[in-house]
Amino acid sequence: MTSRLVAHLGAQNVAGATATALAGHIRALILDGRLTVGERLPSERSLALELRRSRSTITRVYGILESDGYVTRLHGGSTRVTLPRTPLAPDAPEQESAIDLSIASMDSTPGLYDATVRSLPRLAALRGTSGYSLRGLPELRDAVARRFTQRGVETSADEIIITSGALNALNLVLATIGRRGERVLVEQPTFPHALEALQRHGYRMLPTPVDVDGWDARHLTDVLLADRPHLAYLIPDFHNPTGATLPDLERQRIATTARSAGTLLIVDETTAELDIDRGWAPLPMAAYNPHAITVGSMSKIAWGGMRLGWIRAEPSLITRLLAVRPSFELGTALLEQCIAVELLADMPALTAHVRERLRAGRAAVIDGLDAIEGIRMPQTAGGLSAWVDLGAPVSTQLSLAARERELLLPPGPRFATGGVLERRLRIPITLPPDRTAAAMHRLRLAWDDLHGGTVPRPEELPQTAVI
Repeated sequence: MTSRLVAHLGAQNVAGATATALAGHIRALILDGRLTVGERLPSERSLALELRRSRSTITRVYGILESDGYVTRLHGGSTRVTLPRTPLAPDAPEQESAIDLSIASMDSTPGLYDATVRSLPRLAALRGTSGYSLRGLPELRDAVARRFTQRGVETSADEIIITSGALNALNLVLATIGRRGERVLVEQPTFPHALEALQRHGYRMLPTPVDVDGWDARHLTDVLLADRPHLAYLIPDFHNPTGATLPDLERQRIATTARSAGTLLIVDETTAELDIDRGWAPLPMAAYNPHAITVGSMSKIAWGGMRLGWIRAEPSLITRLLAVRPSFELGTALLEQCIAVELLADMPALTAHVRERLRAGRAAVIDGLDAIEGIRMPQTAGGLSAWVDLGAPVSTQLSLAARERELLLPPGPRFATGGVLERRLRIPITLPPDRTAAAMHRLRLAWDDLHGGTVPRPEELPQTAVI
């Protein structure tokens, strides 16, 4: 069985690498957070067998990592991931001055303040209650259900739970229906923290490819029928990170195949409302599969600081979710729920703001990448980001070079299951244009450093969440 380390490295990516280069690849995985502090690495013998290298080479690799402070080793025992204890070098970039492209989220909608003010009487009326709302405020569940109905799938409030964000919703679903050791179909690339949640619940990944041009629907349905995974996690609208949208015909085919295979669909609609100029609106996946579980969020359409999401599912599953939820959470903040009721009452204004901001952000990324020879910007009709083509497998190297230019930039493999996608890079289109222009300038400098051979060896790189 392939170890997590080799799955992230990709044996083909490090074939023939020197011990120093192989240590550098592993260090990059640690610094990017793909290998976690305290995680046990394969033994020298096991890693040598997996990579088809001599044991002396692997001994040298682990020795380099140990001397640099990235692993600890016990004689005759385990090798575990750690981080250097030395402080940052004096010339290391401060977090305050760095531009963080690991976060693809906009600032708040202009209507957030007014919605907050309008929500206060509703909040005041709740002061006589316990303050807990396990299922969510009835008026907010009604508003979320109406939005599903408007988009083409009849929904009642009984099919809705309000959660503290979409990732919280996913974890609640997995805590309720998860089965350790089972298989899950995931898109490649996909949202990294969803992968981490699935791994934490003991799932084995079955990747299916997605690119800016869309899904390989035949591959996806073949995997469903051949492997019959317990779950499939999909982002069909403005896919994160590619920006692709799954057409209605393919949605119907995949939804029908999943039902035949006995696979439960978990559909992430966090990005579903982030339209710029797609020109068409598909039906939600739940319209084609009544058993589909849908998670959504306000964070991308209103403000990242609003940690509020929802689950749409069959009433029988809602009952099970409500039984599990108190074990780790007693409900979602009432103030945020009251604000969300006001915001959802004026979706046209909210989506118009989103469209305007994303259009400006996309234009700024296009302008910035035009000045960098060799990076291709794909067509991007909406969503959080552009999934750019670097023309060569240099994403991790560019990410490390960008760090030296005070630019935090997760590499393509951060969005994959097995050390692949080194030709790709996710660039958010959600930042204000002036901030994006500054980021693209730093990216150009890092690109020049990389191709000029002046990239220094980094001594530290913080683990970053990718949003």
